[in-house]
Amino acid sequence: MKAEFIKLYPENPDERKVRQIVEVLRDGGVIIYPTDTIYGMGCDIFNSKAIEKIKQIKEIKGKNLNLSFICHDLSHLSEYTKRVETPIFKLMKKSLPGPFTYILESSSKVPKILNARKKTVGIRVPDNNIPRAIVRELGNPIITTSILDSDEIIEYSTDPSLIFEAFENLVDIVIDGGFGGNEPSTVVDCTEDEPVIVRQGIGDISQYL
Repeated sequence: MKAEFIKLYPENPDERKVRQIVEVLRDGGVIIYPTDTIYGMGCDIFNSKAIEKIKQIKEIKGKNLNLSFICHDLSHLSEYTKRVETPIFKLMKKSLPGPFTYILESSSKVPKILNARKKTVGIRVPDNNIPRAIVRELGNPIITTSILDSDEIIEYSTDPSLIFEAFENLVDIVIDGGFGGNEPSTVVDCTEDEPVIVRQGIGDISQYL
């Protein structure tokens, strides 16, 4: 079935449309949505059917799905991660919402959710009201993964109309939140004593250290 193409404005996402998107997520749907960096693909982290659908779309074999979540804020962090040391929590609090993915040790709940053996999880709180409004209405995080298969800049990655053309027969909803970027988030590994940048993206972590 062809995907729906839904327009939302980051400044003030329409609550009725947000609820419509959340119902699709609860029913096992996969959505493409804007963030503060590039457009992402996601689903409800508790829906195994939707997770398998994302793995099929991205041709991910076995249990290699990248474990990154979008959260509304940091309030539910303790459910999915082990204890976060105070300096790291302060760093996250200062820099989020923002274009950063923080790699943390996952709690026992995460492997159960995703049927994976990974010991870490990426946490994102993007500076974009659309995905955060969706997550808040849903009541739990959504998976976030790039719609790109490589680091190459692809034209459709920034234009929601072209994204819809590319994915209309693969996902359930494509959200038009305006043109996106083509530079990903900065990934910061916080599993050791000091934070380590493992991918430099659009975010500059140095201003928060």
